[in-house]
Amino acid sequence: MFEQLFGSKTRVKLLQLFFSNPNRSFYVREITRKIDEQINSVRRELSNLLSIGILTSDANNNRLYYEVNQDYENYKPLAMIFGSATKPTGVTKKDDEPAKAAKEVDLSPEHPMAKAARATGHVELAILTGQFTRDDGAEVDILLVGDLNQAKVNKFVSELEEAESKELRYAVMPLKDYSYRVEIHDRFINGILSAKKQIVINNQDFPINQ
Repeated sequence: MFEQLFGSKTRVKLLQLFFSNPNRSFYVREITRKIDEQINSVRRELSNLLSIGILTSDANNNRLYYEVNQDYENYKPLAMIFGSATKPTGVTKKDDEPAKAAKEVDLSPEHPMAKAARATGHVELAILTGQFTRDDGAEVDILLVGDLNQAKVNKFVSELEEAESKELRYAVMPLKDYSYRVEIHDRFINGILSAKKQIVINNQDFPINQ
């Protein structure tokens, strides 16, 4: 259905990739590998999405990187379609109280890596930065905060390294340690929070922009 609405299977796959990964940029061959489509088709659709304004591009180290444009006027509705968003739900208490019955839900899309991250334990905060967002301000690529199982964390990182074809740096800490380090303006945590990043999980609604 989406292919009929949006013109091509490649375009739909590209929209799913980019809207599921805000703040992350990809180069052409990386995109081709991730969506399993022919490079000429990928280049053509990237050009179309770039001309519309849905994507932006940036040259770095002799590579052209593409990223979803979060300032695009229709970013939010497209993110609802292509970013694995939670559908709105409601609970009806009484027929004569529809206004009170409606239950507000978070319609922002869940990060596609959230399920795998949760498998490591009770995760309060999960952040991707560094190599994921081409930002050298952070000393790690992954930060996991919560009550976590180290063996499961190792498995999660190992599988992610295999998928990304690169070695990743990561840090794990209990919620208490993270909260304290935020309170004292710890340099390491400040570097992560001030870097370009993707929020995979934020159960505590931590302030994450500095």
